[in-house]
Amino acid sequence: MNGVPQWILQRRSIRRFTGDPVSREKIVTALQAAMAAPSARNLQPWSFLVVTDRASRAAIAKAHPYAGFAADAEAVIIPFGNKADSPWFDQDMAAATENLLLAIAGLGLGATWCGLDDTLQDRVRALVGIPDGLCPFALIPVGVPAEEKPARTQYDDARVHWETYRP
Repeated sequence: MNGVPQWILQRRSIRRFTGDPVSREKIVTALQAAMAAPSARNLQPWSFLVVTDRASRAAIAKAHPYAGFAADAEAVIIPFGNKADSPWFDQDMAAATENLLLAIAGLGLGATWCGLDDTLQDRVRALVGIPDGLCPFALIPVGVPAEEKPARTQYDDARVHWETYRP
C-alpha cells in the first residue's frame, strides 16, 4: 500500500495465542508507544494495569462475554483513568489504545481491543482492584499469535469527501 507501513496493515484482531512467553521488555515498549499518543492539552489521563497472573486472566476472561480468549493470553493490559481529569478522556484513551495495538503488532505480537460498557467496567474494576471513580477503558489481551491473518486495508474511496460533504 503506497507508503503505509506494513506493520500498520498487519494490525489485526488476534484471539488465539501460542502460550509462549511475552517479555516484560516488549510489554513496556508497547506501553511506551501508548503513552506517546496525542493528548488534548497534554492532560494524559491514562494509566495502564498489566495482568499476567493466570488465575486473574481467567477471571477477567469470564467477566467479559467476548473476551474468553484472554485466559490464553500472556497478559491483559487494561487502560484506565479518571474521566474527570479530561473533557477529552475518551479521545485520549482511544488514541493511546490504538498506539498500544499498533506497537503490539509491530513487535510481532497479537492483541484485540475488547470494549467495556458500564456493567463490564464494574466487573473488571472489582476483579483487579481499580477504585470507584476510575474508568477501565478496555481489555487488551496480548500474546504470541497462534493464528495468521493477512495484512489488509479497509480503505473505501466512497467514504472520503474532499472540501465539503457530498452524498
